[in-house]
Amino acid sequence: MTEKYLLGLDNGGTIIKAALFTLAGKEVGVASRTTEISTPQPGWTERDMETLWEQNCACVRQVITCAGVKPDSIAGIAVCGHGKGLYAWGKDNKPAYSGIISTDNRAWKFPEKWKADGTHAALYNRLCQQFMACQQAALLAWFREHDRKTYDNIRWAFSVIDYIRFRLTGEAFSEATNISGSGLINVRDARLDTDLLAVLGIAEAADMIPPIRYSSENLGTITKAAAEKTGLAEGTPVAGGMFDIDSCAVAMSVTKPEDFCTITGTWTINEFISKTPVTGTAIAMNSLYAIPGFFLIEESSSTGAGNLEWVINNCFLNEKPPEGKKLYAHLDDMAAAVPLDDCDVYFLPFLQGSNRHPLAKASFVGLTSFHTRAHLLRSVYEGVVYSAKSHIDKLLSVREKPAAVRMAGGAANSPFWVQMFADVLELPVETVTGVKELGALGCAMAAAVAAGIYRDYNEAAAAMVRISPPLFPDSKMAARYRSKYAQYAAVCGALDTVWNRFEV
Repeated sequence: MTEKYLLGLDNGGTIIKAALFTLAGKEVGVASRTTEISTPQPGWTERDMETLWEQNCACVRQVITCAGVKPDSIAGIAVCGHGKGLYAWGKDNKPAYSGIISTDNRAWKFPEKWKADGTHAALYNRLCQQFMACQQAALLAWFREHDRKTYDNIRWAFSVIDYIRFRLTGEAFSEATNISGSGLINVRDARLDTDLLAVLGIAEAADMIPPIRYSSENLGTITKAAAEKTGLAEGTPVAGGMFDIDSCAVAMSVTKPEDFCTITGTWTINEFISKTPVTGTAIAMNSLYAIPGFFLIEESSSTGAGNLEWVINNCFLNEKPPEGKKLYAHLDDMAAAVPLDDCDVYFLPFLQGSNRHPLAKASFVGLTSFHTRAHLLRSVYEGVVYSAKSHIDKLLSVREKPAAVRMAGGAANSPFWVQMFADVLELPVETVTGVKELGALGCAMAAAVAAGIYRDYNEAAAAMVRISPPLFPDSKMAARYRSKYAQYAAVCGALDTVWNRFEV
């Protein structure tokens, strides 16, 4: 019997990855492409939608070829990707605009306006979330006000995964985990609410939202045209897929309310699931989870490992690691070599904005002539963890502490960083073993359920996911980090009073 495979396609904010898995969750091939991000104006982040599609096709072709599998042995495919943003498909059957990614801040005035004029308060019981500048709701309102020609041409207001799936199948759908984080639907009742859209001043958007479906539903098959471009077999089933934070959570076997995870990639995402929304608290975001009947309770911001990438590109691009050591491991060693008490520099990881203040900027605070690049580097690692802790503290204010935190994203590849998370959070931290591409693995699990290989995500997780033994916090380090975190929070609070003096 021919072995069967599952394909996960992960569209992050900058990188596309395609990964093939066996039915037991073994990763047998990975291909990736980097997408070019344009910033035509400060605070705007876009990419070309046709180029994005071509790069997805190239990734799929490459992974099939390099893994040496036959296209007809692939039992199913699903797509995950970044949430928020807007990938508008036009009434003229081509992209209506560039794809807008989740770090875009052009529409920041709309959430501020809706909060100030009472719109958010009036809608909150249905939205179950705060408005954000990068959500489709704010972006569509921005287009209606600033670019009416584009707005009037929009046929479908897609997320990135809905767009790529549309190109694969020719079928337009809104996947539940993505659309429920858009500010466009009634999350509590899991339905489109035309009155909500009218209150936001974008009543026309009701016709832009395709039918809503869940992650493990079969939403079409690979068309002949897509088969020719990707190398997939025509007729291959395509599952709904999901928001990448859901996909990583599924791949970490987050299937019960007691589970808790943190994902530190471009964004820092911190989450657990619940049978009911958690409203009327400090929690910013409730959305529909990949498992029907559950809500994803989330605290997040674009303050993750992307900050380290910026520092590498601007301060360490020509760094030569010792022979036999990779750059990231070398930087881990460099940061770890700085004694904790010597690193009295505080980094605010707001290079791509922050939801604590719409105009917040990244900052190094406390620099003196004593400090070196290594101090700056360590402060970046710490700042990312402190930002995650600020979100996690909010989540833990409405639930009991978990037995452990499951961690994914780029930071999970660094033992030094994982231990820092454990020490700062004062909780054991687990990671998933044997797989690098967790987002793609979650997609593969969705494809497996849609294809009937497994009954549900619980059964898929039992077959495909392996969790590492936890790293435990060091009590002495935890006490010292507690003091440093208090200083970080004080610096953030002080600077919150001046950000309004800055332009976007």
